[in-house]
Amino acid sequence: MGKFIIKEVATGVKFDLKATNGEVIATSEVYTTEAACKKGIESVKKNSVAAGIEDQTVEEVVAVKNPKFEVYKDKKGEFRFRLKATNGQVIATSEGYKAMKSCLDGIESVKKNAPEASIEK
Repeated sequence: MGKFIIKEVATGVKFDLKATNGEVIATSEVYTTEAACKKGIESVKKNSVAAGIEDQTVEEVVAVKNPKFEVYKDKKGEFRFRLKATNGQVIATSEGYKAMKSCLDGIESVKKNAPEASIEK
């Protein structure tokens, strides 16, 4: 089972979602308080299950309602995803992947691991 790791950074508090193998599969923005960070985790747990996938790497993007995972290419040309909550706010982002399949596997890992993941500090 995956786990959320809460950690303090210079500007506040953030979380990483780690898969069973210890790999970071998603990370959060920086929150001002631990309580806000925990609310973000609950939002990821709730929204990751219902999220569809919007592929923004194609010429004709088919819009998907929130909550959703958006797949896009970064400046390096790597594939990334971001999870948006029902209100449209980005609640988790991924690392860069060389292949689209790896990015989609990352999304599946979030869907599988996030709902029941424990929370650690």
